[in-house]
Amino acid sequence: METSLNRSQQSPIEQSGASGAPASDPTAVPEEKVSGEFDPRKNLNPDAQTKIQIENLNFYYGAKQALYDVALPIREHQVTALIGPSGCGKSTFLRTLNRMNDLIPGTRTEGEAIMDGRNIYDSAIDVISLRQRIGMVFQRANPFRKSIFDNVAYGLHIQRKSREAIQETVEQSLREAALWDEVKDRLKTSAMGLSGGQQQRLCIARALAVRPEVLLMDEPCSALDPIATLKIEELITDLSKEYTIVIVTHNMQQAARVSQYTGFFLVGKLIEYAQTVDIFERPKRKGTEDYVSGRFG
Repeated sequence: METSLNRSQQSPIEQSGASGAPASDPTAVPEEKVSGEFDPRKNLNPDAQTKIQIENLNFYYGAKQALYDVALPIREHQVTALIGPSGCGKSTFLRTLNRMNDLIPGTRTEGEAIMDGRNIYDSAIDVISLRQRIGMVFQRANPFRKSIFDNVAYGLHIQRKSREAIQETVEQSLREAALWDEVKDRLKTSAMGLSGGQQQRLCIARALAVRPEVLLMDEPCSALDPIATLKIEELITDLSKEYTIVIVTHNMQQAARVSQYTGFFLVGKLIEYAQTVDIFERPKRKGTEDYVSGRFG
């Protein structure tokens, strides 16, 4: 029997590679800009090593449980997308990976996230060092009210890097974030004068400057126009060659364009995790099929 994906519409992968996302989609990319380069099969490495292995993860806001027995591998140098309706636990899960939730009073994490043989939830873990290894880019660009240069150099000053090292790393990070050519002649001007898309890429450069191993991205394109969204998506693809990336997105076409693995969350539970093409074209769980086919969400 055909699934609703085959019966009623193209899958998000077909949409992202052919006609683009719907016009009403806030992260839609113009049709003429969409091409096969966004095919998730292109950079898929089914033999990729596991960078972080999550097992039996439970998370609580006080007495309220928000995540239930989440288990999945985060594959090295691959993009993992987390999808699901609002309030399903995607961002909460993302923030457990660098313990940002620790900053919220009354929260509690149970379970394991093993990285290099150690559980990152262990009380003995140096959280500051962990957040340098696992960087984060937030939904809305949050540049400091400093110069473009000082934004990128901020973490390097904390690390007490030399002046020469800071100069070199700032340029390298801005190049990696595809921003150097646009700002190289105004590094001492305020970051607040950049466009929204440029500010988001600046925040990515700031995260990259401390040389993380993993980059977490929480809806990085939700406040951006389609052209800025395209630049961020292209950047994610390029960065995955050197970094392990986990992205939360409400936009299924975006997940199809940039990720190799996808996890579908619903009411705090990981319903299904698989290669992106399988989630969108051959889902094993009915809840996953209903979500990606647009029946709810």
